Amino acid sequence: MNPCPCGFFGDPQKECRCTPMQTARYRSRVSGPLLDRIDIQVEVPAVAYEALASRAPGEPSEAVRQRVNQARRVQVERFDETGIHANARMSARDLRRYCRVDPAGEQLLENAINRLGLSARAYVRILKVGRTIADLAGAEAIQSAHIAEAIQYRSLDRPLE
Repeated sequence: MNPCPCGFFGDPQKECRCTPMQTARYRSRVSGPLLDRIDIQVEVPAVAYEALASRAPGEPSEAVRQRVNQARRVQVERFDETGIHANARMSARDLRRYCRVDPAGEQLLENAINRLGLSARAYVRILKVGRTIADLAGAEAIQSAHIAEAIQYRSLDRPLE
């Protein structure tokens, strides 16, 4: 969705012409409970021409594919006897078992819940996404960096600036 009616809220190149009330009204059209059910919410800013036209190589698709396939293998092994096949399908019991977070990550979670007013459902989503990020990084435990990244993927939970 656009960030506001004109589409330029937060854009570094074009100034938003919406009032704060218009932006808040626009965003409120999508209910909080619905947004809570979306695991990853990210802002996708406009891409500058220089970046689009750049010849600099990015990470090869094959490298990404290998990392994703390895993370999927880890999840298949983790959930071998549970009847589930992916982190997104974990129950509350599974979260307690498979989503142990280091103390710094716990502190980040606590701060995010308290400062951003995140719901219990958002907390669960952050843990599941953090588990996936740790799997992609090849980490056994969820570390604070994984939690920080997962929190960043909750952009619609943050208040308008």
